[in-house]
Amino acid sequence: MRKITVTVVDTTGIQDYVFGSNRLGENIGASYLVSQATKEWAEEALQDLARELNQKVHIPKGNSLQEIHIGNEGVAAEMVYAGGGNTVLLFAKFEYAKCFTKILTKRVLQDAPGLNIVVAHNTEFEFGKGDFKKTLNQLLEKQLAKKKRERIASAPLLGLGVTAACQSTQLPAVNTSEKYIDADEEDSYLISRESEAKLKAVPKANQRLIEKFAGTFEPAIYDFPRRTDNLGRSENYSSYVAIVHADGNGMGNRFQKCGEGKSDRDAIIEMRKLSRSVDDAGIAALRQVVEIVHDSIDNGEVVGKIGQFALKKSQDGKYFLPFRPLVYGGDDLIFICEGRLGLELAAIYLREFEKQEAADNKPLTARAGICIVKTHYPFARAYQLVEELYGTAKKFIREERERLDESDNYYCSTLDWHFAASGLIGSLGEIRQREYDVLSGNNIMMRPIRLKENDSDDDQWRTWANFSSVVEHFNGCFDDLEGNDSWKDRRNKIIALREALRQGSDKTKQFMTAYGIKKLPPFPQVNDLQETGWFDKRCGHFDAIEAIDFYMGLKGDNNEHL
Repeated sequence: MRKITVTVVDTTGIQDYVFGSNRLGENIGASYLVSQATKEWAEEALQDLARELNQKVHIPKGNSLQEIHIGNEGVAAEMVYAGGGNTVLLFAKFEYAKCFTKILTKRVLQDAPGLNIVVAHNTEFEFGKGDFKKTLNQLLEKQLAKKKRERIASAPLLGLGVTAACQSTQLPAVNTSEKYIDADEEDSYLISRESEAKLKAVPKANQRLIEKFAGTFEPAIYDFPRRTDNLGRSENYSSYVAIVHADGNGMGNRFQKCGEGKSDRDAIIEMRKLSRSVDDAGIAALRQVVEIVHDSIDNGEVVGKIGQFALKKSQDGKYFLPFRPLVYGGDDLIFICEGRLGLELAAIYLREFEKQEAADNKPLTARAGICIVKTHYPFARAYQLVEELYGTAKKFIREERERLDESDNYYCSTLDWHFAASGLIGSLGEIRQREYDVLSGNNIMMRPIRLKENDSDDDQWRTWANFSSVVEHFNGCFDDLEGNDSWKDRRNKIIALREALRQGSDKTKQFMTAYGIKKLPPFPQVNDLQETGWFDKRCGHFDAIEAIDFYMGLKGDNNEHL
């Protein structure tokens, strides 16, 4: 059998590249360049290779997912799939793979300075023997991982004594941002080649976003913001931004097992289908989020309002949506939004993602981390905390698996969050130990929480439906119901309750007696929470009280379905 080369292209240091700047415009451009490098630019490099060799290449599109051309006469290369942050390709000869790598890396160096890609090859694969999955897994887990570890970090010249530094990267400045920003809204600043490339990419990123979500809003009236100030902050009242990272559960294992035991041809086709279906699922869920945001906008007497805040307007009269996806495609999503919408939009996305179908017919679930900070808080620092929250949401899945005595294949959608009203000092663990661990072994938080209850679990009370319902009770959305006290316009009592909850169930019970409170807002699964606010060393109401100023339900969404 004829040997062909399997090649994997991946990016490294993405967090630093995308979120190293505190300017939203640069974050937008950087995210767009990352997606280009492993998809569109890889496809264009293949086409350039075909022209250079005067041969054909196959890039699967639409109905051609089941076509395999590698090995045919005159076919130099074939793309297996591009998704999940990496690109997998097959080449008829190793020389072709090297030529492709030169074309792609040159493009990255020129058009995305500062972005690092890693390429690994396996030259011993024989198509048709049934070893494709084994070869690919070894390439991903060993060779590519080794290259990432052994990659020599670049050490760019930081400039001479006569050079000025870029305000974002601290590299030598080559230009100013004047022609890339709206001078009426933002002052010009010095930029390096890396920052300039990111800012150049912003219009293309915005256009791609508008095309991707066509039909969910009217682009003649609305636009996606390019500055955090345009997300909808209410001056002198609320000026917060939410950063959300959501990712699918167990997708790495699913891709690793996809096509196992199948022929090389069938394995490639199955991987393509799974990659395409997961990408479609993520976009479909995100489209629902955009639609709900759009449908929540009040266009009555006061045009362009969502709840308590008015949308910002651009110079050309368009309203800025209070929401902006930064990284999207596949099961991975990072977006920013007006601070009061962060929790709601994260839960909506998780819910809509679960509704989608994947090609392997297994259910889709995801976890999310949400950090809500002051609008001008350093973006990179806030994103670090988002990653920690995303990690605790993932850990909670393992805890639920053990509690329910489920197999390793059990997953549920979860979310965790943090409100940084006065900044961030220390890691998430240090913050929570300092601010939320009370008494001996008690935890005043209910988070992380599940999106939904398990159908066979009558004891699960740490759910989104319970949390959002309790917040709405404290916000006065419900009158006295079934013996529960009305909390409307009783802000001082709510704040006093928060301090009583910190002291444990006995003090909370005393507080309720002193204030004549019959019951706290309900948790249907656990009566103790209504009686004392505590159950199983966890508090059920503190998180809801803390979220009163940071949570807003949206018109057009119905949390009863959660």
